Amino acid sequence: MTEQRPNIVFVLTDDQGPWAVPWKMPELQMPNLSQMAQRGTVFNNFYCTSPVCSPARASLLTGRMPSAHGVNDWLVGTRHPQARPDIYLDDVTLLPAVLAGAGYRCALTGKWHVGESREPAPGFVSWYAHQYGGGPYYDAPIWDEEGNPTTEPEYFTNAVAARAVDFIRDYDSEDPFFLFVATTAPHDPWDASNHPDELLDLYADCDFPSVPREEPHPWVEPRAEHFAHAFADPEPSLRGYCASLTGVDRLMGQIQQALSQRDFTENTVVIYMADNGFSCGHHGIWGKGNGTWPLNFFENSVRVPMVIDIPASLRERFEFPAQVDDHVSAASFFPTICDLAGVQPPVDPLRAGVSLLQDGKYRGCADPVGVFDEYGGGRMVRSGQWKLVERFDGPTELYDLDADPEEKRNLAGQAAYEDVQQRLSQVLRSWFGAHETAQHSGWELPVSGLGQIHPNWRSRGDEAFVQGGSCNDGNH
Repeated sequence: MTEQRPNIVFVLTDDQGPWAVPWKMPELQMPNLSQMAQRGTVFNNFYCTSPVCSPARASLLTGRMPSAHGVNDWLVGTRHPQARPDIYLDDVTLLPAVLAGAGYRCALTGKWHVGESREPAPGFVSWYAHQYGGGPYYDAPIWDEEGNPTTEPEYFTNAVAARAVDFIRDYDSEDPFFLFVATTAPHDPWDASNHPDELLDLYADCDFPSVPREEPHPWVEPRAEHFAHAFADPEPSLRGYCASLTGVDRLMGQIQQALSQRDFTENTVVIYMADNGFSCGHHGIWGKGNGTWPLNFFENSVRVPMVIDIPASLRERFEFPAQVDDHVSAASFFPTICDLAGVQPPVDPLRAGVSLLQDGKYRGCADPVGVFDEYGGGRMVRSGQWKLVERFDGPTELYDLDADPEEKRNLAGQAAYEDVQQRLSQVLRSWFGAHETAQHSGWELPVSGLGQIHPNWRSRGDEAFVQGGSCNDGNH
């Protein structure tokens, strides 16, 4: 008898730091996520592939690093006068298409942001999409069912939740489903006009004691205008940031309730993750990888929350521990989802990760060499206690994270650590040499952190990336 394949619900937030979870931030009110973490598996050292949204999301969908899929910065979209509704990722099979080919019915509700979102991407039978990747929470730019631009009058997180609940409640197929629920929260804006009073009022008297107030990092200066208001007075921004996450938590509760009402709970795997990390004053930074110049790879930028909830009825088939402290890469997401779905993914020599499961059991650290990250001309490897960052044009960094978890002491260039630096440099260059293409490699590209305008097949020069100026459209 063939085992029933599980449904998969994947909730992906936008700009959620690894610290921004209720078991690390006591003042953050996310009871549904807390309950999910108690039932499921918490990954304490889960790394995105790039510390900015579009490249990180593209890696989840392809299993490749940015230098192999060609989304090297966040995608500006047609708001830029030189941009076109270009198609990205058209030379690689995306995860939803793989699942659909094996009989899954796939749905998206929320943020796509890896190319033109007017029409459903391959594999999707249901599609409710943001036009871009960020912006206001009320009157958010979306596409209607005919592919015309319009706006969503409801609070966007609530609208995303409503579409997810509708999909579950109306589901009438014997086939399993893959439901991709992608919020723009907790991405800014965080002002009171963008979030319901009922969420903001939960934090009205909170001074957020768990969040450090540090002097701005020197690398913030070139991007100082992006979050000047938050540096000047962090509490209003923290209030909006946390309110938006409580909104996501309510979404989680609504999805769980809908699954229960349809008796889907015991055959549905739920995964919660953020696309990239974020700092709200931590390390003297507000922002993610592009919150500084040079673009940064600090732990709060490259680590993200990750929780997977396997229902009790499936735990004999898929065994995960309650806590995972291994350094795990988001490049493992694609093959792991295929394993959960019982799907054989297409052969792809550029795929950067392997499944976290082996014969249905958690296999431990999937890549004993380390985890890798990149953003344009910057690349990182985390191997055990050591972390090396090299740049095509910029400073090299080496940290001993056992002795210096706050990454305050750069050991690069010091004679006592020369052997470690050389060893990790060789690992970094060799590994990327096997996981990039000449067309898509970001190593020598003028990636500024201010956005990508064209895909690499159209242009690889300055005209493909925003140069100079500031990022003022809600996606910095």
